[in-house]
Amino acid sequence: MTHTEQHPRKSDTHTGPVMERINTRGADVGGLPIHRALPTSARRMVGAWCFMDHAGPVDAGSGHGLHVGPHPHIGLQTFTWMIEGEIMHRDTLGYEQLIRPGQVNLMTAGRGIAHAEDEASPATGRLHAVQLWIALPEAERHRPPAFQHYPILPIVDQGGFRVTVLVGEAFGQHAAPEVYSPLVGMDFTASDAARVVVPLQSNFEYAVLVLSGEARIEGEALEPDTLLYLGSGREQLDLQCSSACRLVLIGGEPFGEEILLWWNFVARRPEEMEEATAAWNEHRHFGEVKGSPSPRLVAPSVPALRQPAPPFS
Repeated sequence: MTHTEQHPRKSDTHTGPVMERINTRGADVGGLPIHRALPTSARRMVGAWCFMDHAGPVDAGSGHGLHVGPHPHIGLQTFTWMIEGEIMHRDTLGYEQLIRPGQVNLMTAGRGIAHAEDEASPATGRLHAVQLWIALPEAERHRPPAFQHYPILPIVDQGGFRVTVLVGEAFGQHAAPEVYSPLVGMDFTASDAARVVVPLQSNFEYAVLVLSGEARIEGEALEPDTLLYLGSGREQLDLQCSSACRLVLIGGEPFGEEILLWWNFVARRPEEMEEATAAWNEHRHFGEVKGSPSPRLVAPSVPALRQPAPPFS
């Protein structure tokens, strides 16, 4: 998916536990309505997570199918968690991969890759997903591009919740997706009343996004379309619900580097984005995505981005 933010985005952090509510923003990506939780003016990152879209749920036959034509990325990983429906991923490495419910696609852009995402044809049923971006640290952001598909993820039952470990370690389980910063991601699903105490790492910062139903986080009610940023310094988290609900918990070590985020690029200097924009529009560097029925996107001009500030100590 693409990002149409028109301002640079820089890392931020918070020391100690907080309960900070951040409203998501409605948008449309490739014909699919989404709720954008990251980045916002209030919260730009959670660990290395620098982007979070809740896509759908929508009826795939209602004209809201996903069609995002070929577009480039640098300096990040795209992380797609499929909940309902099917999406076909195609990229410049030659991968053509259908992602189904309960699966993850992880694409590492590194020095440059392009891909397209199209709803599987014929469009039937519902479409529901969460897509996140992970900023690559300086030592890894120029690495060769790569793509991995993870059809099986660890699942545990805890207190009435079915917990899928998406990335990192939780409840004694380790998820296979390969990332380059200390991160964790979990999906919690309950069909009825449930309660679980989630072990946390005190040096991580965390956030929760409810996807459906209503949950209580440390006793505080939370509904969809609000990201609850929890800060750091916590060793556990009380999650509960009185009826069916679904939520995603993300976390990671605060990202110790300043980044610039524009369109589909994560970089450190405006000149890097200008070069990536020119290279894509001139059909250089990234290669071509074959097989997508959607038109190739044009990279917009880079605005006047100010240089990033010195990194956090």
